[in-house]
Amino acid sequence: MKRRDFLKAVGAGTLTLALPQRLAKAAQAARPNILWILSEDISPELSCYGEPGVETPNLDKLAAEGVRFTNAFTSSPVCSTSRSALITGMHQSSIGAHQHRSHRGDGYMLPKPVKLITDYFRQAGYFTCNVKNAAPGVKGSGKTDFNFKTEGKPFDGNDWAQRKPGQPFFAQLSISVTHRGRQWDNLEKKLPNPVDPSKVKIRPFYPDHPVVREDWATYLNSIQMMDSYVGKILKRLDEESLRDNTVVIFIGDQGRCMVRGKQWLYDAGIRIPLIVCWPGKMKAGQVSDDLVSGIDISATVLDIAGVKLPDHMQGRIFLGPKAKKREYIFASRDRCDETKEIIRCVHDKRFSYIRNYLSYRPWMAWNRYKDTSYPTRNLLRQLHAEGKLTPAQARYLAPTKPPEELYDLKNDPYELTNLATSPQHQEVLKRMRLAHRLWALEIKDQGLIPEPILEDARLKYGNDYNLLAQPQNRDLLGRIMNLIETGEQGKSALPELIQAMQDTQDTIRYWAAIWIGNLNTDAQEAEAVLKKGIMDQCGAVRVACARAFCRMDREQEVLTLLVQEMKNNKNYVVRHYAALELEDLGEKVRPVLEAIRAARKDKYQYVQRVTTRIVDHLEKKG
Repeated sequence: MKRRDFLKAVGAGTLTLALPQRLAKAAQAARPNILWILSEDISPELSCYGEPGVETPNLDKLAAEGVRFTNAFTSSPVCSTSRSALITGMHQSSIGAHQHRSHRGDGYMLPKPVKLITDYFRQAGYFTCNVKNAAPGVKGSGKTDFNFKTEGKPFDGNDWAQRKPGQPFFAQLSISVTHRGRQWDNLEKKLPNPVDPSKVKIRPFYPDHPVVREDWATYLNSIQMMDSYVGKILKRLDEESLRDNTVVIFIGDQGRCMVRGKQWLYDAGIRIPLIVCWPGKMKAGQVSDDLVSGIDISATVLDIAGVKLPDHMQGRIFLGPKAKKREYIFASRDRCDETKEIIRCVHDKRFSYIRNYLSYRPWMAWNRYKDTSYPTRNLLRQLHAEGKLTPAQARYLAPTKPPEELYDLKNDPYELTNLATSPQHQEVLKRMRLAHRLWALEIKDQGLIPEPILEDARLKYGNDYNLLAQPQNRDLLGRIMNLIETGEQGKSALPELIQAMQDTQDTIRYWAAIWIGNLNTDAQEAEAVLKKGIMDQCGAVRVACARAFCRMDREQEVLTLLVQEMKNNKNYVVRHYAALELEDLGEKVRPVLEAIRAARKDKYQYVQRVTTRIVDHLEKKG
């Protein structure tokens, strides 16, 4: 790399970067290595970010030597979708990777021309690795968790020591100790300075209860253990004389593994720590409030390596002379495990706007992973039943969500007061709402298309991304958003919803049926189109129409249909959707309990989870 190109790549931009004269020759001789450390499931709960009760000396030192970002966000609050975005520099909902672990074994490929950033590094002469043996006593998880099939190997090896002499490297290193699970067991016994539960800061949306304090302390203990690992990794760089020419980037892959955190678009789920350090090249000790998205990190490391960004990449460079400041970051949450959702977030430096497209579903919908591993979640249910929660704590257990949420983070950092209906904030609401709509249309957000219909498209076209590539679907996303906004007007929207049930588009008929169902017994006038709909050619529409009958207290007319759809041998996602509707009926499904019991052996794990839960709940009641 020529010196002038090197200077362009790391020269002063939104942040001050410096290249001392004594390092000029080294800069000419070698391109920088890049070490990307991903700690799983953490928010900025480090001592350098001001979190009380936790000690993170190694990351504090890294921040003191580099730049600490206070407005960094991941594009998704769960690992497979977040990591799919990180490794491509593309929003997951624009590349068909938005439903958590939906494409693990079905052969789904990235839409052209999207590639992994490791492909670009490799083409530029870099050695790429997903580090396993990070340092003595430190194991990288080797996690990829991409929500698509890759062409060839995504990485060249599992250690930068495997590269050719003098070859620059790009290394991803995932640390899993911060991921809730068995690795959290007995952490307090493995640390010289375990966190004192009595000294932790409890957020106001949690009850101040011993269970919560212990859970939070365990989470902070995992961060302290992770910090010790980072120290050993940096020591290895020093011992191998790599530190001076290695850009170290530390981030979380999504927010903390706690209630209202991971899997949600509140700050606790998407705001992440971001520290960038390059000794001697970056002015030390800076703190930046620039908005940074996870996909921007992908773009920036490619730029540092001298790689020209492809035109399709959605990430922006945030360091150096090519840096482009963001006005907003965007994030999305879709199905996580067996729990379906469609939520979008727009965030500027002060406000957070959240759009709940499935507002009729609760925040605390059943989820096996969280129900069996989050002690605070079950405590909330217990205390709520006993009437012992504050309004801020009880809100999360409401049976429905508002269609829109707006929070002023300057005055309400814990997102407790929804300002969406505040007269004083309507201009902000309109601005954020418009930003969301324009973004969704620009990136062709596939998340607004029901997952069973995307699966139909995958079977038809070989790739569900191709659904929006069809000429007849050019205006589909706009029509979907318009129809949902119409449905949210209530009973007055019924004539338009009935008309939409005649549409040629499966997705439009689906959303029309959903919003007719949301009218409950006020939807009787739609009986004729719903009866036609339960014989629709599209399985997702049939299930949505059956749901509408159930919400009209006419479930006995469609129980058999839902059982049939739970056996749909053409579309496994239709089976999942049918099982979810049966679960929502509670005691009313006893007449078909044996069929539900049999579905516990379904090949699709999320049908297994839902039907097992139905059976367990009913058997527990007797």
